[in-house]
Amino acid sequence: MAIKTFNDTSSIEKLGKGGTKYDYDEPSVDIFETFENTAKNRPYVITLDVPEWTGKCPVTNQPDFAHITIQYIPRDRCIETKSLKLYVFAYRNYGCFMESTTNRFVDDIVAACDPNWVKVIGRFNSRGGITLDVEAEYIREGFKR
Repeated sequence: MAIKTFNDTSSIEKLGKGGTKYDYDEPSVDIFETFENTAKNRPYVITLDVPEWTGKCPVTNQPDFAHITIQYIPRDRCIETKSLKLYVFAYRNYGCFMESTTNRFVDDIVAACDPNWVKVIGRFNSRGGITLDVEAEYIREGFKR
């Protein structure tokens, strides 16, 4: 079975458009845009690396820095990467604990594209001599890798 190519960009509003709004107040699942998974006949893993995530501590307002890795097996929809970039930017001035940040990524990705599986790894830079890595995962009920 041949994989059909994706040519319908009518639902994509952020990619390649001038006047993109960069909102740094709060992440939201509504920021994500998705497109059709054209290879539904096979499970495959998409890996997205965000090496320069920034946010801030909700208590001290000090900046947090992390390398976030997102892996997912799409079902019907895939995440458009510019919308992911805008989602990541929205954390910049948003206060959120590292553990909550990683889990929120999972929850928002599940809400945006309903994947079969998603895993997010947050590798947070050292604060006070302590580094923190957080892994959160979602597996669709009945899905076997």
